Amino acid sequence: MKAIFHADKEWGIGKKNDLMFSLPKDMKFFRETTKGKVVVMGLNTLRSFPGGKPLKNRVNIVLSPETVDEDVITAHNLDELFEEVKKYPQDDVFVIGGASVYRTLIPYCTEVLVTKVDAVGGADVFAPDLDKDENFTLIFESEPQEDNGYTIKFCTYRNKRVQ
Repeated sequence: MKAIFHADKEWGIGKKNDLMFSLPKDMKFFRETTKGKVVVMGLNTLRSFPGGKPLKNRVNIVLSPETVDEDVITAHNLDELFEEVKKYPQDDVFVIGGASVYRTLIPYCTEVLVTKVDAVGGADVFAPDLDKDENFTLIFESEPQEDNGYTIKFCTYRNKRVQ
């Protein structure tokens, strides 16, 4: 299992249940990386999508105590989630938010793909700061590039505790 998100300089990932930045290159990276794969999210993340509908061309799993709808697989707790994701190749499962789901599941992820945005977005939700987590090592960092007026870098962190 992997996680994927973009974060500002303070590891902020969202504001008012939405993304803080419009980043076409980052969105393209997200689409290409997760297309045809399995995405795991919380209910608020699902509700933040257009029409509250699941992402197309992916298996959508929602971690929620309440049953959602027929277009997604609902995992009511971590045991159900881990049982469900066993059905898929580990590298095909991506945690996509929100903040509480990241905090819960990042310790179980082999890698975390972070698009770092060189800005402060006024976030009200945050991801764990992997630069300060001794269990994670930065194994890849792209050259800085411009994306819709922001400087971004694509980074990959490996979890030393999960192989």
